[in-house]
Amino acid sequence: MKTSKTLLFILIFFCSVGTAYGQSVLNRSVTLDVNRQRLDQVLEIISNKADCYFSYSSSVVKKDSLVSLSVRNKTLKEVLALLFNTSFEFRESGTYIIIRKAPIRMTMITKKAELEDKIYTVSGYVYDEHSDAAIPDASVYEKKLLASALTNEAGFFKLKLKSSKATSATLTVSKEFYEDTSILIQPGRSQELSITLMPLQVFNDVVTISPEDYLSPDSGKQHQQADTALTKSPVPAAGSSKVERTGMGRFLLSAKQKMQTINLGKFFTTRPFQVSLVPGLGSHGQMSGQVINKFSLNVVGGYTAGTNGLEIGGFFNIDKKEVKYFQAAGVFNVVGGVTRGVQIAGVNNTVLNKVYAFQAAGVNNLVKGNFTGFQVAGVCNHVMDSVKGWQAAGVANFAKNKVTGAQVAGVINISNREMNGVQISGVINYAKKLKGVQFGLINIADSSDGYSIGLINIILKGYHKLSVFRNELTDINVAFKTGNSKFYSILQAGVSPRNNDRIYSFGYGLGSELKLNKSRTLTLNPELTSDYLYRGSWDYLNLLNKLQLNLNVKLNKYISFYAGPSYSLLTSDQTVAITGYRFELPSVGYKNQEYSNRVRGWFGWTAGISFF
Repeated sequence: MKTSKTLLFILIFFCSVGTAYGQSVLNRSVTLDVNRQRLDQVLEIISNKADCYFSYSSSVVKKDSLVSLSVRNKTLKEVLALLFNTSFEFRESGTYIIIRKAPIRMTMITKKAELEDKIYTVSGYVYDEHSDAAIPDASVYEKKLLASALTNEAGFFKLKLKSSKATSATLTVSKEFYEDTSILIQPGRSQELSITLMPLQVFNDVVTISPEDYLSPDSGKQHQQADTALTKSPVPAAGSSKVERTGMGRFLLSAKQKMQTINLGKFFTTRPFQVSLVPGLGSHGQMSGQVINKFSLNVVGGYTAGTNGLEIGGFFNIDKKEVKYFQAAGVFNVVGGVTRGVQIAGVNNTVLNKVYAFQAAGVNNLVKGNFTGFQVAGVCNHVMDSVKGWQAAGVANFAKNKVTGAQVAGVINISNREMNGVQISGVINYAKKLKGVQFGLINIADSSDGYSIGLINIILKGYHKLSVFRNELTDINVAFKTGNSKFYSILQAGVSPRNNDRIYSFGYGLGSELKLNKSRTLTLNPELTSDYLYRGSWDYLNLLNKLQLNLNVKLNKYISFYAGPSYSLLTSDQTVAITGYRFELPSVGYKNQEYSNRVRGWFGWTAGISFF
């Protein structure tokens, strides 16, 4: 029995302790008796008695003001209310009490609106809470009605609202570097307001008082930083203002619209549709930049927060956030967020984020993020990140990072990192690392695990050989071989300078290197070349196609010898000899196989030396 009573006592004790410590800090009981003491010292005493921390900005609280106060068993909230006037508020975070200026001071004068038009006016001034200075360019708006106004240099605003059956309406005031303030107003009555905004606190002047401060000497006081989630308000993000900083945004959007975007960076809403003539002149007025629509029709051009359905613009569309699923404009589209579906413009599409779409423009497509889909442009496609899909352009395609898919261009393709697919161009292809195929007049890559097929193939960290050789037709030949060991191209020229037996050749070929041992000192090189033979006149066709198989022996890092058999096929319509030039091909001792009166073949040989 005695044990049961003891356990019950312990249980009641811990429950009472838990209740005491679980209650709100602001509800803790405080007894205080001070006479003409500094405010910061009084807060130190209270901190010790209530076992809590105080945090405040020294620019807001006058800590050297003298205080006289005598209270008994009052709540901490009541004591603080006696120490500070009504312009302060006390916010609780754990054991911290944050002392700060209250964000709103409002006065209101109302009068009944005219019933016939059911329109009432809300006007007034917006001031800085600390300095009482007028705040210009603050956004004052009603979210449901999408009505808004900007304050002028004197901080004055005037807003016309339509009466509704609602018993209350909410007016919101937003300004960059100030805390948003929402105010309940009476619908149906014209009103004059005086509103103050609280500047965002920059807490490099925060003073924190702990329970130990009162008991410790000044030299030993430790000030702990308060919970920044409550004491430091973030600066509004400027992510939604990216389209305003583009060339078209700067040119077409008004200063008021840009200011609205800065002020209302956190507020967006949705509507089923909107119609506009030009930005700001439409069904959503100056609030169009904060509204995401399912259907958007812009006769000349429009400026919205985004589209979740269909958007059509006679000349242009400007969307701050995401666009899906279809967007078309006669001249250009500018989108700040992700684009999905289909995007078509007569001249230009600019997307400042990712694209998952079919994108087509008469001149240019510019994507700042990744692109996935099919991109078509009359002149140029430009992707500032990676491409997964197809790029097709009349002049150029550019991808800053990886390409997985295909690039097709009339002049040049550039994959600035890795090309894993196909590049086809009329002139130049470039890939930093090639893991696919290049078709072009000039193909360039830093390194290659793929194939470059063109007149000039340059692999900077690949296969490079300069060869000097001889065969059964020409005494002196020079060839430049470049690419990779799997597949390289050959540019070559040759001459036999002997009197009455001269012959000149130049041509192109392809080859591959097959290693016969691990160290690659012994390789087999099959090559296919095609040369034009000049035999005294350009009036005749003399085309020599040759397949050769060379055994290559590497002596050291820079020199190797090679030799091997070949089979040549000559197509020629030259029937007369020209003085000083060789007419009989091949030379005496080689057996011809006649395939027609213009085509014959024979077995021959090649031997030479390679450098590098």
